[in-house]
Formats: sequence, C-alpha cells, structure tokens
Amino acid sequence: MTTGILLAIFAGLMLGLYALPEKFTKDFKYENTWSLFFLLTMFVVPVIASITFINGFGDVFGNMPTDIWIKMGLTSFLWGIGVMMWSKAINHIGLSLGFSLFIGTVILVGSLLPFIVDGLPESNVLMFILLGIVIVLIGVILNGKAGLIREKDEAKLDENKENPVKKGSMTTGILIAVIGGLLATGFSYANAAGAPYLQEALKKYDNADWITGVAVMFPIFISGGIVMTAYFLWQLSAKKAWGDFKTSAFAKNFFLILIMAVFHYAASALFGYAASKLGASGNTVGYAIFNTSAVATAIVSGLITKEWVKASPKARTALYGGLACMIIGIVIIAYSKSLG
Repeated sequence: MTTGILLAIFAGLMLGLYALPEKFTKDFKYENTWSLFFLLTMFVVPVIASITFINGFGDVFGNMPTDIWIKMGLTSFLWGIGVMMWSKAINHIGLSLGFSLFIGTVILVGSLLPFIVDGLPESNVLMFILLGIVIVLIGVILNGKAGLIREKDEAKLDENKENPVKKGSMTTGILIAVIGGLLATGFSYANAAGAPYLQEALKKYDNADWITGVAVMFPIFISGGIVMTAYFLWQLSAKKAWGDFKTSAFAKNFFLILIMAVFHYAASALFGYAASKLGASGNTVGYAIFNTSAVATAIVSGLITKEWVKASPKARTALYGGLACMIIGIVIIAYSKSLG
C-alpha cells in the first residue's frame, strides 16, 4: 500500500512539472508548441515505449476483447478533448490556477468513476474517500476565488499603463478548465476498464508488474491523440502558424517540448502502475493522490515563476488556503487505504 501511495505522489510531481518548460520556448505560437507536444506525447513516446518494453506486444493487444477497446477508445477520446481544452485554459489563467481548476475537477469526478467498474468499497473506507474529496473541492473553490481576485489586482495595475497587456478572460479560462476537466475524467474510466485484462495478459509473457502502466497508456494515448492531431492541423493552418516552426530556436524548443512529452507520458504510466499496487479501490485513491500532488506541484511552480507576483495578500491567502485543503484532502484519502 505504501509503495502505491508513494508512486502516485511521485507521478503527481512529474505531472505538475511537465508544462513548466513551455514558459521558456521562443518564437513559437501556442499552436506550434502544443501541436508538437501532443504529437510527441500521444504518439511518438507511447509507441516507442510500448514496443520497447512490452513482451508480446502484438498478442496482448491483438487479443484484447472488442468491448474493452471500445470503452477505452471512446473515453480516452473524451480525455483528449479535455486535455486540449486545459492547455488552452493555461493561456487565459496561468499554470497554477489552470492546474488547480482542471485537475481539481478531474479529482472530484474522476475519482468516483472507477466505482462504476470496480464497485463500492466498504462503508468506512468510502466515507473517508468522500470526505477527502469534499475537502479537495473546498480547495478548488478557494483557488478559483484566488484567481478572480488576482485578475482584479492585475487589472488595476494595468489601468495606469499606456499599452496594457492584453490577456485572456479569467471567466472564460475557468469555464474552459472546468469543462475540460469533466471530459478528461474519461482517463480514469479507461484505466479502470483496461487494467484488469492487461494485467493478466502481460503475465503470460513474463512482463514485470510495472509494465502494466505502460500497456494501459498505449490505447489511452493513441485514442486521445486523434482528436488533438485533427484540431491542431486545422489550427496551424487557420492561424498561419506553420512558418513559425522555421526559427533558429527550433532545436531548443524541440528539446524543451520533448521533456514535456516524456514527463507527461511517464507520469501517466507511473500512475497506472501505482493504481495496480493499491489493490481494491486503487483507481479511485490513486487517481485522487496523483492529481492532487500534481496540483500542489503546479501551484508551487507557478509561484516560483512569479505568476502571482502582482497578486494582493488576499489573493495569495485564498491560494494558500486552497493548497492546504488539497493537501489535507489527499492525506485523508490516503488514510482510507489503511481501513480496507
């Protein structure tokens, strides 16, 4: 149990940090950065990792029942739309708040979806899981409040400037993040639907236990990547951004985006393995721990990169209060595993 919790926390740390290199790219538009990122993280990295590490790759997926393919494929497609919306939300409301609202929504809904597949745990365990999720919800609300206060603070500072910086709407960004988070919960369902079959199938070919995480992510990432590829091919043309790939900073940008892709994929695969180590209700508990850890990491990284430097003490207090609630919530959810 302890191993699964620690792995879920570490996976969350990786997820919370993966988008940070995006701040250091140059001469790329939004469409350039994220189209390259999604291409690498949804297709290139998972295909290479799966073929390299999975013994019996062709047989394992060739014999997977059709109903599991459908369940994983459709819900992963929705997850892909959600992640794409989240990346757009970051441009409106920043990394720390974008993570808080998006993944907060994912925690609240995605942590409950596995119950549909795995069934309900014992009543005392369920009570602590739900209590932890409610406390996380309070943290999400406080983070949303912090973002709205910060927007007002920054607007007041910009009033005295001759050429104020044009920014995305905070309200629009919050809406995009929440809707994206709801759709992205398809990841949780897809993992719960595919893990049992894949875990058993992999044993027949002498795969190590951790390979389960790699195998589960293969259909999830491929299905989720389809919608992103179509969207960004259209956006690159609509925004006439193809030419922006021709820049002297391309090599540096590619390296930074590759780091993002590897961290994003590795974090998800590690979560899949952590959930399998947590046993009954592992998908629910692991998912909540994984995503809450990511939120906390993203908030800290947002503070370090000075996203909140212009925010008032009131805004920061709300942000810190939200972070504290999320940490308390994750501790309660983790504690529920000791009661099972």
